[in-house]
This record gives sequence, structure tokens and C-alpha cells, in this order.
Amino acid sequence: MIKIEKLHKSYPIGKDSLHVLKGIDLHIKEGEFVSIMGSSGSGKSTLLNIVGLLDIHDKGDYYLNGELIKDLNEKKAAILRNKFLGFVFQSFNLISYKTALENVALPLYYKGMSRKERLKVAMDYLEKVGLKDWASHLPNELSGGQKQRVAIARALVTNPKVVLADEPTGALDTTTTDSVMDLLKDINDEGMTVFVITHEEEVAEKSKRIVRLRDGIIISDTLTKAAKAL
Repeated sequence: MIKIEKLHKSYPIGKDSLHVLKGIDLHIKEGEFVSIMGSSGSGKSTLLNIVGLLDIHDKGDYYLNGELIKDLNEKKAAILRNKFLGFVFQSFNLISYKTALENVALPLYYKGMSRKERLKVAMDYLEKVGLKDWASHLPNELSGGQKQRVAIARALVTNPKVVLADEPTGALDTTTTDSVMDLLKDINDEGMTVFVITHEEEVAEKSKRIVRLRDGIIISDTLTKAAKAL
């Protein structure tokens, strides 16, 4: 599903440059549940941005669902994101003046789906995450955990191949973190590939594989206890 070989990424800083990713090799098969761990500056967010087609790499190869990602314009990148990827962010990124239902339905607008149909599909996904009764509520009427569940429903509504979650529990308490990770586990159990960026060990242990980054290189790639118990 995701195949990365000898990936490099640098950013200019004045007359110099910062080499963030230094020859990353990473293969993630369809249906895996992988956590990317590392301290601030390790390159994990840069890696997620490249995998999510939000940024471009300098050298190396990146294949998404067998397609070489190269020389994409923004229109093509947007089409591939909408087709293959669902995003979940630490800050939820919900639109404040739209209801939970409208937030979930929004990606379907860009697929050209009729309003009636997209609201029906969005309601189905709100029900999946246990928030059908909160469909008409605005984000400021929801708890942090509820907002993240809405964000997960929005990520799933286009039926993507991969869910990319960037610190999805960073703004949540422990109990809510557990429920959100359980929801991601359920999604993965249904066959969806889940790719989580986190700095929390207990969050990573709920996935099935942990890839650790340090200074732009992979220092370990191991199965978790949860995966070994299967």
C-alpha cells in the first residue's frame, strides 16, 4: 500500500538547508496498523506530510497503492488524497459553523455527491463512531473526544485505503485516548490501513507495529505486544 525507498527531504534555512529525512526505507502493507514514533525534530511529521501528499520529497521513490508519486500538480495530488487517504489531526480541524453531520459530509461534496446522498452517508458514519444523536451539534457543543470521533468519521466517509492520524490523541485525556485508539483498532480490524504519528508510548503500543525515527532515519521497526498476541 505504501512503499518508500531511499527517501530524502530537506528544507532551506537561509543559505543553508536542514536535512530532515535521510534515506528512509519503509514498506506498509494493506491492512497494517503502524505507529511512527520519534521526538520533536525526528522527521515523523515530515514523513506523514509526504505520505499524505501534502509535501513532496527531494530524492527517492514513493509508491501509493502501486502508483509512483512523482511530479504531481496540486489537482492530481488532491484527486489521489480524496481517493486513497483520510486524515485525522490532533486539533480536529472541524469547521466551527457546520454541524457534526455537515463536517462529516464535506469530503463527499468534493466527490460530486448530491446533498441528500452525502448527508445520508455521513449519518451512517456518525452512527459508526457512536455520535448519531449528536449530528446536529456544532463543534463547540462537543467534548474533545466527540470532536475527534467526528474527525475520524470524516476521514472514513470517502472509504479511503489509508487513514493517516497525526497525533490523534495529543489533546485528549487518558480515558478518551483509549476510546479513540479502540476506534482506530476497530477500523483496522475491518481491513483498513492505519498510519499513526505519535510520541506517546502507550498509544503506539495499541497499534501492531512501531517504527521509530531519530534524526531523520529509522532506528527500529518492531511488532507490538498486541500484534504478537494475535
